[in-house]
Amino acid sequence: MYFIQMSGVPGSGKSTLAKAISQNLDVVIVDHDTTKTALLEQVKDVLQNSEVGKVSYHLDWVIIESLMIQNKNIIFDSPCLYEVIVEKGIHLADKYGYEYKYVECINKDFVEVSKRLSDRKAKLSQIKEFGSYEVFSKALKNSKKPKNGAFIIVNSSKKLETYLMEVLKYIRKT
Repeated sequence: MYFIQMSGVPGSGKSTLAKAISQNLDVVIVDHDTTKTALLEQVKDVLQNSEVGKVSYHLDWVIIESLMIQNKNIIFDSPCLYEVIVEKGIHLADKYGYEYKYVECINKDFVEVSKRLSDRKAKLSQIKEFGSYEVFSKALKNSKKPKNGAFIIVNSSKKLETYLMEVLKYIRKT
């Protein structure tokens, strides 16, 4: 069984790659933006944004653990900007005997990422722009990775077809 943890800044292509993986492997996608948006729709006037983030991640992990108990392959589509996200993913994978796979999408082209963000139909929880190159650059640098070096990084400024097979090969490798 696989637990695939996606990573990358908003607009880097995580969700696009996750969907492509799901068309090639039997996996369930847990999309943090979907969870956070659903929560915001119900409690945006009650909870502060930082609290919504914490609660939505908690819900993501509850869903992920439930899917692991059901022996489902899982993709967690989230930016991975906090160490605790990587640690929790590794912990649950170990607890349930899953292969932990970390896939990071990197696109350093600020103009292209900005265009992707402005062109997409954003969910309530999603940003529509970075605001500045400095904010974008900081987000790129703040991505958290597994300490054991077991991960793959793809240049998601390229066409999906140029790296999809490499990602699938990495996921299937035990």
